[in-house]
Amino acid sequence: MTLAAAHIDTGDTAWLLAATALVLLMTPGLALFYGGMVRTKSVLNMLMMSFVSIALVTVVWLACGYSLAFGDDVADGLIGGLHQAGMAGLGPSDVHGTVPTLLFATFQLTFAIITAALISGAVADRAKFGAWLVFVPVWALLVYVPVAHWVWGPGGWIGQHLHALDFAGGLPVEITSGASGLALCLVLGPRLGFKKDAMRPHNLPMVMLGAGLLWFGWFGFNAGSAMGATGLAAAAFLNTLAAGCTGLLGWLFVEHKRDGHPTTLGAASGAVAGLVAITPSCGTVSLLGALVVGLAAGVVCSYAVGWKFRLNYDDSLDVVGVHLVGGIIGTLLIGLFAEKAMTGGAEGLLYGGGLAPIGRQLLAVAVVAVYAFAVTYGLGKLLDKVMGLRASEEQEHTGLDLTVHAETAYDHGVLGHGAPVGASPFVPTAQKVNTQA
Repeated sequence: MTLAAAHIDTGDTAWLLAATALVLLMTPGLALFYGGMVRTKSVLNMLMMSFVSIALVTVVWLACGYSLAFGDDVADGLIGGLHQAGMAGLGPSDVHGTVPTLLFATFQLTFAIITAALISGAVADRAKFGAWLVFVPVWALLVYVPVAHWVWGPGGWIGQHLHALDFAGGLPVEITSGASGLALCLVLGPRLGFKKDAMRPHNLPMVMLGAGLLWFGWFGFNAGSAMGATGLAAAAFLNTLAAGCTGLLGWLFVEHKRDGHPTTLGAASGAVAGLVAITPSCGTVSLLGALVVGLAAGVVCSYAVGWKFRLNYDDSLDVVGVHLVGGIIGTLLIGLFAEKAMTGGAEGLLYGGGLAPIGRQLLAVAVVAVYAFAVTYGLGKLLDKVMGLRASEEQEHTGLDLTVHAETAYDHGVLGHGAPVGASPFVPTAQKVNTQA
């Protein structure tokens, strides 16, 4: 047994193995969450955009993404080196803290995967699948990897020089995906019929199932970021549960007061909003802080999802309203609610830390949001010019499932009132009967 192997803690390793599996499960959960929110003609395409992200990001991460994000800094806090490209030199005995380095790299990989997949919700129903296959790996290298290094990498300027706090990914995950989603939906333009046709979720039970899987996986996302089976992991676990609950209740309260009807979609969206906001703060705030963070996200995000109609950007599945806004809320509120008992030193304004923590959090949010938006907008424009980013009008009208994947998710005759004898399978009866399909 090598000296490194002797330092591997089996309890911490077992927990991180479980947490890694939980975070990976979040991407299929996201696929179901998004899949239920689109219309029947593009369900499979939505599922595929998430599933293919698993494969694309994994290849890029193993090739060079991990080394650039978590390798030794080579550019004044901006990016790591390529010394571990292809996972070179890493074996089962290499250790990161108290866990195998290979496990740490895999855990971080699952974060990169779901971050890329999150963006797909902003461009649902109209993005070319072929263009998505190119966009995901390039975006992961240009946006996610540098920001991950800034926040978590050795020598990263946000984490180790600015000393802004982000426990589990408000900046690299939530804010980059939300800002990038906004940039990409501006490049693509709105869906056909935006603000004219009703575009309701076609399968709310699927949405609720997806939200439940996301919530389940989020415990690995947040508590796993403690990197061990510790008291901090337990606190992050409880904070995650609490914030998801108050996020759900906050969203439903707004719906009831504003619309008169608390909805299942609102419950799912509110829970996700609370989970998004607690992601950066779950290891820095107390239980009371977590309750407030979740509630604030549930209330504010329930209004933010309507901004697209006023500002005329078609964020199909509310990536901007939930992930960008929720990520900003959770990251900024660290500056108010951070407690020494959680952070080991840093304190927020309400606990005697002064205004400096808020300033640090605000600067980190602003830089990451602007960087992610600018790079994604430029990448989107480039891909649109080179290969076309948007599906054709005919494909969008017919549905991407049939025109791109040559499949349909449902027997439309069953969903409708029954297909007449001899009806063509390529002209689904349900699309005639139910215009929401």
